[in-house]
Amino acid sequence: MSPIAVIDFETTGLSPDHGDRATEVAIVMVQGGRVVDRFQSLMNAGVRIPSFITQLTGITNAMVATAPDAAQVMAEASRFVGKSPMVAHNASFDRKFWVAELARRGLPAPQPFACTMLVSRRLYPQAPNHKLGSLVDYHRLPRLGTAHRALADAEMAAALVNQIQHDLRTCHGVANPNHALLMTLQRCAKPAVSALMAKYANA
Repeated sequence: MSPIAVIDFETTGLSPDHGDRATEVAIVMVQGGRVVDRFQSLMNAGVRIPSFITQLTGITNAMVATAPDAAQVMAEASRFVGKSPMVAHNASFDRKFWVAELARRGLPAPQPFACTMLVSRRLYPQAPNHKLGSLVDYHRLPRLGTAHRALADAEMAAALVNQIQHDLRTCHGVANPNHALLMTLQRCAKPAVSALMAKYANA
């Protein structure tokens, strides 16, 4: 199975359209049900971090002041990902920052993004909710590092990706639960999920 890049950003706010910037990025490469590589860095985008963001993430202005320039970090992140398809939890958020930060450097962002939150809503409707931490607890996956730091969240999202692929194989009979299937599944209407799984199981 081809590698998948699982990404998480910490940022100064909710949207690059409002001037918010990334302060930290982490990417975990998963392949065949295991982590095969990692990339993580704080990044200095030249903007101040609001106090409420520091309270949430623990990332301070002093920490990013000595961090590598955002342009350098994003160039390295782009090389690390290469052409691998990407996954994030609540991917619409992370994709916005991935595209915006790379665009500032004139770098393309062609990778398709799958969303573990959307996929989980279809596969695990019985879960208490579909926040990352809740799904990690629901599946009894390990909590790694500090929540709301990029590497810890990317590691937990990667563990969730592996759990999803495992369940697609063992519970739904899908021999090759690849990134393309995750993309299809997240767009599938919830009443049609069973039919979709049957189609892939019989393929």
